Amino acid sequence: MKAGEYRDAPSPAGPPDPAAGEGEATGDVLDAAEAVEAEAEAEAEWRCGVVPTAEHGTRLDKALVTLAPEFSRSHLQRLLEAGHVRLDGAVATASSQRVKSGQRLEVELIPTDESRAFRPQPMALVVLHEDEHLLVIDKPAGLVVHPAPGHWQGTLLNGLLAHHAGAAQLPRAGIVHRLDKDTSGVMMVGKTLPAVTALVRAIAAREVHRRYRAIAAGRPPAPAFSVEAPIGRDPVSRLRMAVVPSGKPARTDFEVLARREGPAGEAFVGLRCTLHSGRTHQIRVHATSRGLPLVADALYGGRPALGLQRQALHAAELELAHPVSGSPLAFRCEPPADFAAAWALLPLQ
Repeated sequence: MKAGEYRDAPSPAGPPDPAAGEGEATGDVLDAAEAVEAEAEAEAEWRCGVVPTAEHGTRLDKALVTLAPEFSRSHLQRLLEAGHVRLDGAVATASSQRVKSGQRLEVELIPTDESRAFRPQPMALVVLHEDEHLLVIDKPAGLVVHPAPGHWQGTLLNGLLAHHAGAAQLPRAGIVHRLDKDTSGVMMVGKTLPAVTALVRAIAAREVHRRYRAIAAGRPPAPAFSVEAPIGRDPVSRLRMAVVPSGKPARTDFEVLARREGPAGEAFVGLRCTLHSGRTHQIRVHATSRGLPLVADALYGGRPALGLQRQALHAAELELAHPVSGSPLAFRCEPPADFAAAWALLPLQ
């Protein structure tokens, strides 16, 4: 054994079960968060070792990196904070604690959130159309489409993996386009590789037609107008997109369907938005660039109004040719209650 290496120590029997001997659990079903935590702990392994002389006086989190080098230091620190580390049998939670030569170090290596992201999770999908090759759904506001930092579980991708077995064999479980978390409405998903390939090509060729409803604050320049401006990452805030010269070409057509002038001089408009490209946050960025931030879109300067607490954007219509048969398909998706109530406050043009 080289200096600085850990000697294996016998695996612990695990922490005592506080419920042992107290009868069975009274609940039959865990909630979603508890189920995810239980699954992670079931997959965990205990890594044990004796602190070598070379590690004497080292911070506990650094000693853990030596003991479990396949995990990041930040993940090991989270395990520390959650009580999954023991020194000489006692739970240790302070990353800055110094270890001593000869101490027994144990860590319960629970998998990272990222490693558990692509797992099936049953969820109630509102299906507008489904056949062997194509699935069209009504995505609710608040549902994240694809796993990402902060949202490794409970995404549409997880739901698709549970919905049909073939999703596991497809790129992104068949997802070919995305709606933002707080955007509601119609969304298509491929169920077979030929369908996914055809849908991606149709989107690139602008053969898929998508129309949205939006409610914005401000006064539009005309009853109908287009914004054709390149979109890229905002140079000031990495969370935002912006109209930038180095961005990718993008075009959105806007048509005013409803308008309201408030008593304090504020104005709101109901818009039909037609996409001719599919850039991230495209409608939100193009509308904001014309002084029309969407209601409640905090990222782009929109304030809550008309009873809405999430960005006022709904994917209302989708037209495409079936990816395998080629037959024309058209779907219209009614907005959810919060959006519909806000829209009803706007007199029609």
